[in-house]
Amino acid sequence: MQRNYHLEQAESQEFDICIIGGGATGAGCLLDAQSRGLKAILIEKHDFASETSSKSTKLIHGGVRYLEQAVKQADLNQYHMVKKALRERLTLIRNAPHLAHPLALLTPCMSWMEGIYYTAGLKMYDTLSGELSIGKSEWLNKEETLRRNPAMTHKIHSAVLYYDGQLNDARYNMSLVKTAMQYGAVALNHAEARTFEKDASGRLVVLYVRDSLTGRLLRIRAKRFINATGPFADRIRLLANPDMGLRMRVSKGVHIIVPGELMPSDTAILVPKTDDGRVVFIIPYNGKLMIGTTETESELAESEPVVERAEVEYLINYVNRYFEKPIRADQVIAGFAGLRPLLQADPNADTKQLVRDHEVEVDKLSGLISILGGKWTTYRLMAKDTIDKFYELEGVTETPCTTDHIKLVGAEGYADDFWKVLVSKYGVEETVAQHLNRQYGTESLEIVQLMREQPDWNQRLSDHLPITKAEVVFVVRAEMAQTLKDVLARRFGLELTDWQSTEQITETVADLMAVELGWTPEERRKAVFDYQAELEWFKKSAGLVF
Repeated sequence: MQRNYHLEQAESQEFDICIIGGGATGAGCLLDAQSRGLKAILIEKHDFASETSSKSTKLIHGGVRYLEQAVKQADLNQYHMVKKALRERLTLIRNAPHLAHPLALLTPCMSWMEGIYYTAGLKMYDTLSGELSIGKSEWLNKEETLRRNPAMTHKIHSAVLYYDGQLNDARYNMSLVKTAMQYGAVALNHAEARTFEKDASGRLVVLYVRDSLTGRLLRIRAKRFINATGPFADRIRLLANPDMGLRMRVSKGVHIIVPGELMPSDTAILVPKTDDGRVVFIIPYNGKLMIGTTETESELAESEPVVERAEVEYLINYVNRYFEKPIRADQVIAGFAGLRPLLQADPNADTKQLVRDHEVEVDKLSGLISILGGKWTTYRLMAKDTIDKFYELEGVTETPCTTDHIKLVGAEGYADDFWKVLVSKYGVEETVAQHLNRQYGTESLEIVQLMREQPDWNQRLSDHLPITKAEVVFVVRAEMAQTLKDVLARRFGLELTDWQSTEQITETVADLMAVELGWTPEERRKAVFDYQAELEWFKKSAGLVF
């Protein structure tokens, strides 16, 4: 997957579809289109999954809160949105079982009446998933609850156990892109949409794209252009047609990370209500404990959103209402913030009240197709609806969508114990093999091959991390990782869960990338300086000192 090859392909042919935006929705559109036999290209301003799609709660879910709102407000739209999402959970897990799996969650009940209420709601949640259920809910008494999760406060009356899915969002996103490429799609990260060229009728025919790594200007020709830029959708809509009205509102979602031993359980907790009407999740993730999310009205900005001290304190406050042993702010080891794309409905509505459903919009003047709103769990349906719209507009016979059963790269031949093959046949260290299996599935064999070719690449980046040098080389060569942040935040996900460890291995990762990408000593020095400065800014914004 050499990036130079994709740069050349971008200008050498005319595409059926050009997709702007490399998050889950854009990557889903790319796979859907290419797997139907269309010629598709995707361009992403920063990196694949660099915005909302790597800053999620890592859950595949229908939305317990949305179901509650649907019932209370007799809102059929929210009801159907939850039903669609619940039926997609199992599909996402089946298509990439190394990156997604069922997750047990407990909803604490402080009284008998709360137990009745939440049991009824979560039984309805089960029913909506139909034959695609991934686990049945159950009302547990206090003793059963504390056995399941001993960190929970002893003040509870009981809890309701239910199931949703969990995924490694950034790697799932990357796998969608790579799978689409196997079908022949073209994709470019660090490629910014600058301006459109239109024909005499005002329809879009060319997109000019700037390669931010080289400054090269690309001219991409396509029959249709798809805007899949999530929170930034209005920018592309106005680029295509300055007279269009704004459709998007955004909310800022924040998560903080604490050591996993603070909750010695693989069962997550859903805090069902906060004083201001939100929900908070406390979730085991990659050996750590993830707490979130906040949801507050926000504005778009060029700079990356950051975790602020007040948000840390807000989340800790709610955790400590449900934990027997309180956690402290100085135990927070990382955090991340992202912007959620919310489709404008009522201009006066609070963002936590806006529906996370999606809409495919077509601008009659420019022909731009925009996929607006939505959530991670329904990315595949969003992509299907978008590509269906392409066929409708072009007036050609539609090729059916098949993404409901397309296995993503790493999924073919995968098993939970595939790591044992890496240990027994190739001599890979057990913890490293388990890590590779969870991150790459059967693609792990390609990383093992690098280890065998260059024994030095067997070395771990740190004694307490299962990541080897070979993995850095792999994501640069096979996954277009071009910057330290591409590697450490998206391909490895380490920046989001452990700032100190990320900082400790930055120099070593830079050494490997410098060789692979041909960086000069000055380029390498600047890359390290800029990235470590960004990590310091994250810590300072959150009010944390290590």
